[in-house]
Amino acid sequence: MPCCTCPICELCIYTVCVMAMVPCVLQPSTYIYCSFSLSGISAFALLALVLPGNYPYYLDLIHSLSVGPALLSLAKFGIAFPVSYHTLNGIRHLFWDSGKGFKIPEVYRSGYVVIVLSILTSIAAIAYM
Repeated sequence: MPCCTCPICELCIYTVCVMAMVPCVLQPSTYIYCSFSLSGISAFALLALVLPGNYPYYLDLIHSLSVGPALLSLAKFGIAFPVSYHTLNGIRHLFWDSGKGFKIPEVYRSGYVVIVLSILTSIAAIAYM
């Protein structure tokens, strides 16, 4: 049923439907990205345990690459965001385990909150480093 009598009502309905699907598409793809990223971070951490040399050697190696601050900040964000997102989404799931937030508007709202807070905490972590 049309929501109004405007001549482009079907377009309005289509736009609303597509915008309502954004959290449905964004959440799983973000979760998959974060899962792969955390796996990669864990693999590098385990690899660091068996590589020859020590921490100052690899720190000097990174400094010798002369990467710009923008690329370095992007790399830091790439590490901080999956950790932040995974942690905050875990808290979201704890609320679900307690039986709260199952209505569709609440699910969408909590999804947006998790994404926004993940971005903000990642930026704050980069600014702190």
